[in-house]
Amino acid sequence: MGAGHAHRLYRAGDSPVHALPPQCKIAAVFCFVLVVVSTPRTALWAFALYAAALAAVAAVARVPAGLVLRRMLIEVPFVAFAVLLPFVAEGPRVEVLGLSLSESGLWGAWNVLAKGTLGVAASVLLAATTELRALLLGLQRLRMPPLLVQIASFMIRYGDVVTDEMRRMRVARESRGFQARGVRHWRVLARSAGALFIRSYERGERVHLAMVSRGYTGTMPVIDEVTATRAQWACAAALPLAALAVCVPAWALAGGG
Repeated sequence: MGAGHAHRLYRAGDSPVHALPPQCKIAAVFCFVLVVVSTPRTALWAFALYAAALAAVAAVARVPAGLVLRRMLIEVPFVAFAVLLPFVAEGPRVEVLGLSLSESGLWGAWNVLAKGTLGVAASVLLAATTELRALLLGLQRLRMPPLLVQIASFMIRYGDVVTDEMRRMRVARESRGFQARGVRHWRVLARSAGALFIRSYERGERVHLAMVSRGYTGTMPVIDEVTATRAQWACAAALPLAALAVCVPAWALAGGG
């Protein structure tokens, strides 16, 4: 896999979390999210402990809380969906601040918010402590289908190229006095989107022909072998194991209740 470049999501550092092999961190985050999703929604204390565990990881990785919170704004659409649940869900109603809300909707909203927020926070920490190129290498080490890894690699490589092409097209429109102010301008924007698709498709064909001419046979060479020791796997497993130690009594208490 060829050399990559640092992405803006990555925050350079020399913490123990940064030093872990990417496959260890990917597996740890995946298992942590599975445990969080499996936790009964009524175990409020369990989600507080999960948040404390992620805060501890962020502290060890020296990732500022403000950075994590800013990047978690990506979940705003899901928050909006969760806010609507108490109003549209059926079942017994309860009064909250003078509003008649569905009890099941309130629990559903809490379930979405708590588990979604913890999953997003874990993903943000993973991206902040691992370069994108290293993530791809980690996915290869975890035996992810090579074709999917290649698709992700090309998305990372050429996403900025396509974005820059969009920017140049926007500058070209504005230099000719175009301003999208209403529905009547959608036709121009649709033509721009079509032109961008054609240019991207043609660029993809040229890139593929260049790769084939250099001996590409369907697989990408791996330049760096990212190996992990047992100690590193054990260190990465601390987060999901701690979450599991919380999830098991949460289910026991939920069953007992």
